[in-house]
Amino acid sequence: MDNLYALIMAGGGGTRLWPLSRQKRPKQMLALVEDRTMFQISVERLSPLLPPERILIVTGSDQVADLQRDTPHIPPENFIVEPFGQNTGPAVGLATVHIQQRDPNAVIAVLTADQHIADKAKFRRVLETAGELALKDYIVTLGISPSFPATGYGYIRRGNLMERINNFQTYHAAGFTEKPDLETAMQFLAAGLYSWNSGMFIYKVGRVLTEYQRQQPEMYALLQSIQAAVGTDTYPEVLDQMWRQMPRLSIDYAIMENAQNMAVIPVDIGWSDIGSWATLFDVLDGDHDGNVIRGQANTHINLDTRNTLIFSDRPVATIGLEDLVIVDTEDVLLVCDRKRSQEVRAVLDTLKQNGREDLL
Repeated sequence: MDNLYALIMAGGGGTRLWPLSRQKRPKQMLALVEDRTMFQISVERLSPLLPPERILIVTGSDQVADLQRDTPHIPPENFIVEPFGQNTGPAVGLATVHIQQRDPNAVIAVLTADQHIADKAKFRRVLETAGELALKDYIVTLGISPSFPATGYGYIRRGNLMERINNFQTYHAAGFTEKPDLETAMQFLAAGLYSWNSGMFIYKVGRVLTEYQRQQPEMYALLQSIQAAVGTDTYPEVLDQMWRQMPRLSIDYAIMENAQNMAVIPVDIGWSDIGSWATLFDVLDGDHDGNVIRGQANTHINLDTRNTLIFSDRPVATIGLEDLVIVDTEDVLLVCDRKRSQEVRAVLDTLKQNGREDLL
């Protein structure tokens, strides 16, 4: 597909992976799973499906230089810079109008820079399939086959079967449910009709902008003003003025949950959003005691320690521990129960209250 583009969102903070992930070096800039950063991997796995010229990145002004350094083969003009974060609804809209200026017939795959995908070949095949379906005027989302009753993900309900394309079943999307409680998640899993919402969407530019116009007319008008200034000397000033007025909404809430002509392709591609130390532990291979050791030193003196994640550039000795997360950085040491690693955000709130922004 010569008009298929990838749009990688790379502006997040990854606060639940603190203290390794910081405001100035968020998780997409870290080598967590392989020997390259999450962002580098997210770009590399699009090859050979897409050339660098059709891979675009939307990010913040404070991150763009680092991301460009990590991917020198991506043209500099393919980095679309937000003046400051306004959530994913405006970010996706901004990038979409930029791409429409280049190619009015573009089909865009909205992806993120901080997801782990084990089966990269299958991922590329399903992206191409979703692009073909998007040409039929659908907004397509990739639904991840759920492996447990997760309460931290949104869910998509499958509707009627549409057609089989490239050995993938495609369905009408019958509704979104955001982060259900455990009982509801268990019901979803038992029903067999639900997929996790991966946050990956594929659409024609004109199709999704129609949804912006219908559902978010204020945001749409601001985006149109920005688009009119693209390529002109007034663009920086217009972008700054319009951006300050943008409603701060996620793309899911602003557009996708109530969009018309939604389709879902359920798929198992070894997906994880690496949203916490616990999910990272699940992705990485452990030793014979179930321990995962990462970092430059890669030395663990183990006395009766099991199922523990250790991130450190120094040798670490542990005695009689189980199910912990230990993250050692230059200025902070984190030790927590692996099952409570989602609570790292509460630590950041405490640091803010105590005036320790230097550790964020």
